[in-house]
Amino acid sequence: MGTLNIVLHEPEIPANTGNIGRTCVATGTRLHLIEPLGFSLSEKALKRAGMDYWKDLDVTRYVDYEDFLAKNPGAKIYYATTKAPQTYADVQYEDDCFIMFGKESAGIPEEILRDNQETCVRIPMFGETRSLNLSNSVAIILYEAFRQHDFAHLKLEGHLRKYDWK
Repeated sequence: MGTLNIVLHEPEIPANTGNIGRTCVATGTRLHLIEPLGFSLSEKALKRAGMDYWKDLDVTRYVDYEDFLAKNPGAKIYYATTKAPQTYADVQYEDDCFIMFGKESAGIPEEILRDNQETCVRIPMFGETRSLNLSNSVAIILYEAFRQHDFAHLKLEGHLRKYDWK
């Protein structure tokens, strides 16, 4: 399996981006940040949430969505939105695909969603819940993509000591 890519379109909350960065490091996933960002990448909250993993993160910044598209020509992009008709488990994530998430307050802009309806995905939720936390949403969909590829290149063994249960 190639490297998966998480894209954050104009993220606003540094702790979410820090948590997502840590998840990306833990899975060998690239992180792409589309500006404007709602924070500075040097903010303590960002580094605290990402802990000491931020230095190991493969992260690329873009001035806007058009810059992102220009620098990733032909990219297969899935757009996570509460407005999608299909769930995140209804699609097959290709090697090297991109999974985009919008800013916390508004999601991905409507015009982008309109132009890419066939690759929009959502996470099912109960009742009138508007959305999940951004970093939780990234983890849910990213790990589904890895599950579909048998967790390729991820460590599968645990560290629990073996006990003599006699």
